[in-house]
Amino acid sequence: MNRAALRRAALTEWGPLAGTVRRALVRKKLRAIPMTLAAVLLTSVFQIVQNQSWGFDPVQRIGSVQAQLPWWPALLRTPLSLFVPALDLPVWGALAQVLLVFGIAEICLGKWRTLAISYVATLAGTMYARLAVHIGPDSVFGLPPEAAKVVDTGPSAAVVGLAIFVSWRYRAWFTCAAVVLAMAVEVVIKPNLAGKEHIAAVVAVLALCAADEVRRSRRGARAQEEVERGQRSGAPASRS
Repeated sequence: MNRAALRRAALTEWGPLAGTVRRALVRKKLRAIPMTLAAVLLTSVFQIVQNQSWGFDPVQRIGSVQAQLPWWPALLRTPLSLFVPALDLPVWGALAQVLLVFGIAEICLGKWRTLAISYVATLAGTMYARLAVHIGPDSVFGLPPEAAKVVDTGPSAAVVGLAIFVSWRYRAWFTCAAVVLAMAVEVVIKPNLAGKEHIAAVVAVLALCAADEVRRSRRGARAQEEVERGQRSGAPASRS
């Protein structure tokens, strides 16, 4: 494939998405992503606090989720768990993910939809962890009992979900497929809690994509019907 063909393919794949992001940043600059900047700041604060001798326990109590937790504490902690960096991963990775993926999603989807999709993806992983521990390690869908004690925090499931939803919405099919394939490869290579939770997030967000597609299709059909109805009512009467 020559350079011109690659450029055309890139424009087809990312042109509409890149155009939307570029226009928003040129027009509003950082004011286009206030929620994302707040999320980056919150993640940074949690990272600083949890690394203090006095701060680890408070952060865990408000933002740490484990499969062994009762349902209500887990549900209450899940929203903040997105912004508590995982203890075994470098914080710069979480900050980069939030800034890039949350920022693009906030511009393309709006802040409330971005937060909603992030929560659905993260909650899907949290629910799956409980089910997988219940199933047990003998099943390909299960996890060993010790997985119930793993501290499950960080934005990774939300990032995966947002990447899929945005690429689906902007018809970046190759990107959407690449994210799904990467998560499948991850869970094959390393079938741990994080990898399987990412698959749960993928399934949940693909279901959201399908529902959104049906909703948009029905709305488009209703709009077309209204246009046709208006054209018929405004048409001159036929002569006999």
